[in-house]
Amino acid sequence: MESVVHWFAENMPSFLTPEAAVFLISMVPILELRGGLLLATVLKIPMLQAVIACILGNIIPIPFILLFIRQIFKWLKKTKVFRPLIVKLEKRAMGKSDKIKKYEFWGLVLFVGIPLPGTGAWTGALIASLLEVDLKKSVPAILLGLCIATIIMCFLGYGALGSVLS
Repeated sequence: MESVVHWFAENMPSFLTPEAAVFLISMVPILELRGGLLLATVLKIPMLQAVIACILGNIIPIPFILLFIRQIFKWLKKTKVFRPLIVKLEKRAMGKSDKIKKYEFWGLVLFVGIPLPGTGAWTGALIASLLEVDLKKSVPAILLGLCIATIIMCFLGYGALGSVLS
């Protein structure tokens, strides 16, 4: 992820402000808030501005995933082109769902909150949707997980690793 962030920082389109770039990176699956905060560190964006841009960017896709992904997947599985990809995505997401099935709310909080590869709000929302976790549980769990991930990544990006990445 670090190499992608550095590449983007070096090749960022001139029409994007640094904050807009951080916002957009935070919307991208896999990179999400973690990548956005690392990019903000590289671009020397003040932490508060970075946190706001990252959280907003990471939150925007979540309601759409929670509400519509099952219907979209169902529709895409009817096509020859997308069926293998959707089956793979579902299988991958469900392979990470054991803790969420068992602990639901707290499992989802930890899954989203601990910034490891393959975790985050996108995958957490996908799993919650596929498991049909109630929105009253999944939305607060994902938001709390994002807060935890933000604190951890701020510590890493602006503290411990900040001098190394810059």
